[in-house]
Amino acid sequence: MPKKLTRRSFVQASAATTAGFWAAGGVQAAESKSAIETVQFACIGIGGKGSSDSGDAGNHGNVVGICDVDSNRLKGAKSRFKGAEAFTDYREMLDKLGDKIDAVTVSTPDHSHAHAAALAMRKGKHAFVQKPLTHSISEARLLGELARDMGLQTEMGNQGTAESELREAAALVRAGAVGEITEVHVWTNRPVWPQGGPRPAPSAVPPHLDWDLWLGPAPERDYANGYHPFAWRGWWDFGTGALGDMACHTFNLPFAAVDLRDPTAVDAEHSGHNQDSYPKWSIIRFEFPANDWRGEVTCHWYDGGKRPDPALLDGENPVSSGCLIIGDKGKLYSPGDYAADYQLRISGDKPKIDFEKSPGHFQEFVRAIKTGKPTMSNFPDYAGPLTETILLGNLAVWAGERVEWDAKNLTPTNKPELAKIVKREYRPGWTL
Repeated sequence: MPKKLTRRSFVQASAATTAGFWAAGGVQAAESKSAIETVQFACIGIGGKGSSDSGDAGNHGNVVGICDVDSNRLKGAKSRFKGAEAFTDYREMLDKLGDKIDAVTVSTPDHSHAHAAALAMRKGKHAFVQKPLTHSISEARLLGELARDMGLQTEMGNQGTAESELREAAALVRAGAVGEITEVHVWTNRPVWPQGGPRPAPSAVPPHLDWDLWLGPAPERDYANGYHPFAWRGWWDFGTGALGDMACHTFNLPFAAVDLRDPTAVDAEHSGHNQDSYPKWSIIRFEFPANDWRGEVTCHWYDGGKRPDPALLDGENPVSSGCLIIGDKGKLYSPGDYAADYQLRISGDKPKIDFEKSPGHFQEFVRAIKTGKPTMSNFPDYAGPLTETILLGNLAVWAGERVEWDAKNLTPTNKPELAKIVKREYRPGWTL
């Protein structure tokens, strides 16, 4: 007789395909009756963006576990999710709840994304992880490989992938609307937190915060006012700076439209930094090789108040954040962070294109768990490669000079000493 289908065995087997949503043009999974009527979620990090991520989980499933290192946040979440067990250590939560969990949301500071997600995924849990997917390049590759090897459904929290305007704009570019693509420009108004200075003076840890668990795999340092709950983004040990924070949004349309993966080189100029806090501003240039449908492309990133030359927009001053795709027949300009709007600046008619609309970003994730149809921003085919590209920019910022890159092997061929940034060490007691 066939074995009984348990919740865990269904979770591990539910991915009907590993092809990426965008790469496959909206691949359809085989129709199936899901064994999971209601997805059981555990939410790791329930403050900040974690508040809305856990809210989405509760709106589209059942939250059975909540975890946060800040007891004040945890107390507030208990009133929202009355049936959920509360924890300060996600390792304990995943061990104790076990088969009660189908999927996790991970909404922690960047340095804990990969550890929390990998631990859950190795236990057979589907994973929704906030952007950037990981803190280091090698972690992004690992999570993609884990998702594929274990047949798990995944999604990164770059919600612009669910925007119809982004999908339409990307399809237009791929259909040749602007002609042969030559260059891309992406910029942001971040950072909006302190960055580029010395560490704040150590101070007493607030009684509601477990500082050791907050540090997680990061190197030990004294607590100081300014790290929790927000300004951690500006510190190399915890965050990924302006690039890591916003490029998964503003870089998203060009990535989908121009296939900006696996650059061969990257270089950066910036205001200077002490290898502890990110610089106040940076300008980064990525070089992408030709692929089977387009030629070589150069992409320019700007943050900290730097923006593209208005001449690229025919004399128009760029808004505070956005992206611009330039081809030999025209341009596509999308002002704002999420490509919720775009302007196609061409002389001829707009090509006729087709694209699949999204039911909503988190809805895609739940649908993926129930049907096996992957989300657009799944780890192996989209979110992982996007994160690898973005974090390579920070590698050039750290190096202060051009980095030549072997994407297949995740190797800075001319700067082998950067291997420690590509794959960072975790502090004792924390392993990936």
